[in-house]
Amino acid sequence: MNDADINEELSLVAKTIFGLEDVLAEELKKVGARDIEKHNRAVSFKGDLGTIYKCNLHLRTALRILIPIAKFEANNEYELYNEVKAIDWEQYLGVDDTLAIDCVLNTELFTHSQYISQKTKDAIVDQFREKYDKRPSVDLDKPTVRLHVHIFNDVCTIALDSSGESLHKRGYRDKTNLAPINEVLAAGLVLLSGWNGRSNFIDPMCGSGTILIEAALIAANIPPGYYKEDFGFMRWKRYKAYNAELWQKIFDAAVEKIDSVTPKIYGGELSHNVARKAKENVKRAKVEDMIHIREGAMQEFEAPEGGGVVIVNPPYGERMVKDDIDELYKEIGDTFKKRFNGYNCWLITSNADALKKIGLRPSRRIPVFNGQLECRFVKYEMYQGSKKAKKQNNAEGASEE
Repeated sequence: MNDADINEELSLVAKTIFGLEDVLAEELKKVGARDIEKHNRAVSFKGDLGTIYKCNLHLRTALRILIPIAKFEANNEYELYNEVKAIDWEQYLGVDDTLAIDCVLNTELFTHSQYISQKTKDAIVDQFREKYDKRPSVDLDKPTVRLHVHIFNDVCTIALDSSGESLHKRGYRDKTNLAPINEVLAAGLVLLSGWNGRSNFIDPMCGSGTILIEAALIAANIPPGYYKEDFGFMRWKRYKAYNAELWQKIFDAAVEKIDSVTPKIYGGELSHNVARKAKENVKRAKVEDMIHIREGAMQEFEAPEGGGVVIVNPPYGERMVKDDIDELYKEIGDTFKKRFNGYNCWLITSNADALKKIGLRPSRRIPVFNGQLECRFVKYEMYQGSKKAKKQNNAEGASEE
């Protein structure tokens, strides 16, 4: 691959979770992306091959990094098939290569994403079969090329997926409890909270430890892709063929910037078995020197002095009796008041009714999705002393300046 190919400016798209678009746009600025534009669950931008590698390595709130290669209108399966077949697929793969196709539909014209994936695959392999009497095969796990098909109304966009496996699968999490939080969402919550990476950070209902681990990675500047040994772009042979030397240079530069800090990160977990899983995940992520997990109920959590940030991802109530979930949220609110003076306490939930039982007035409410559930990420400022005294001190401080 020559320098012109490496430095060619490309139109790119980073997919994310609803509610994290602003955070992702800020991350993209830091890796040198250009012409950044926010969309629903995605951010588009410009960059070269090095940008693609950096995005896959560094972006905490991206699910996939895509390179759109074709865009056309399709009102039925026949138009779709013909448009896909008209693309010169030999630019991207050969008859001995493998492919996989993911599909996302936001249209009334097509209803089954699996069927659209199948029609797209048929068009591609038919092109090869007619020319060579051979065809690429399908490999759902580690294909040479993974394609992303997105249809919005009658507009179909086909993109190369440079990430391969979703970027939320960091590689450090082996043990999980029931309904673990997505790593991308966990990182997004930490970044949305505004935690500075140095003050106390607490998740007193930490489950398998994902929020704690993502906080540690942020504090120490450890890239989220540090643990992954495989990305989709590493199998590319034709278009933007894998440049191992460029990847190693980018990876080594990232490792050099890892900070040897030991932030104050604390977790609490009631279940002994779940706490054990969390500790194993922390060890796999190699951040056991930063994270301290205690077994016990949130109501008994001893918060360190000095304030900081608390993030809680409690049960949302899908599997609980209403009275039990209401009581749990009331206890969470009481615990914020009694145990976390001086902290900014954040909670994510999809249960608007239970949220009212917290009994505190939030200072921020951020819409965000956890899987298919529409949630609110809510902030409660637990002032040291009364809120009135806090305002008075702020006013006195301002008048002295």
